Parts: sequence; C-alpha cells; structure tokens
Amino acid sequence: LEAHKLYVVEVRHPVEVAGSERAHLQQWLSKRCGYEVRAPELDATGLKLVGGRLLPGPTGPAAFLMYETASGERFTIYASRAKTETTQMRYASNSGNGALFWADRGVGYVVSGGTDRDRLTQVARMVYDQNEKAGL
Repeated sequence: LEAHKLYVVEVRHPVEVAGSERAHLQQWLSKRCGYEVRAPELDATGLKLVGGRLLPGPTGPAAFLMYETASGERFTIYASRAKTETTQMRYASNSGNGALFWADRGVGYVVSGGTDRDRLTQVARMVYDQNEKAGL
C-alpha cells in the first residue's frame, strides 16, 4: 500500500516505462526480478496500463504496474518474491486505500486501489486468473 499511495498521486512521473512499451516493460522487469512479469490485460474492467517501474522488495527487486480508468481511478500491482509458495487472497485497507494480496508459486502479489472492495476484488481476480492461465 505504501508504494501505491506514493505513486498514484504522481501526474507527470507515475512510472519509469510507459504502458505503450508493454513488451519492453515486461521483459525488463522479468530480467531484473528473476521471474516472469506480465502486465495483465485489464481493459474489461475499464483499466488501461499506464506503465511500470522497478522497486525494492522484501527479498530483492519488485515489479510495480499502474493502471488507470478514463476518469482517473488508479490501481496498482506490486509483485515480488515471497517466502511462502501459496496463500489465500486477503484484504487490507489503510488511509482510504484498499489492497488484496496473495502468494502463488513463490511470488507475492498486491493489487491496490480504492476501498471499494467489490471493485478491487474484480480487478484482483482478473489479475489472478490471467496469471493462472499463463502458468505464473
């Protein structure tokens, strides 16, 4: 949630690599993080990829992806190596922001956005389902 709160307010510099460079972004983050990073297609939820950046994680580099609706609503995905192979999806909120987080195949994921839990669940489920389908 801290990374989400820090970067969603940025107007000119919310990401290092723009969403228009999706293939480069995925390749760069995958190489730096040491696992395959894919920017999910979230168009069905009204979200367009703004882009991403590399961040520090608890055990090494982490991938950070940002999405936005036409009205400016932003969601982020933070992914880093996790000590736990698999966990259930859990919810947390803090200072007007909500997050759903889980671990799968040794990677921890945090999908953050507003506190509308139904909307957040819709986005997180789509991220989870696409990663599952891709075998990530």
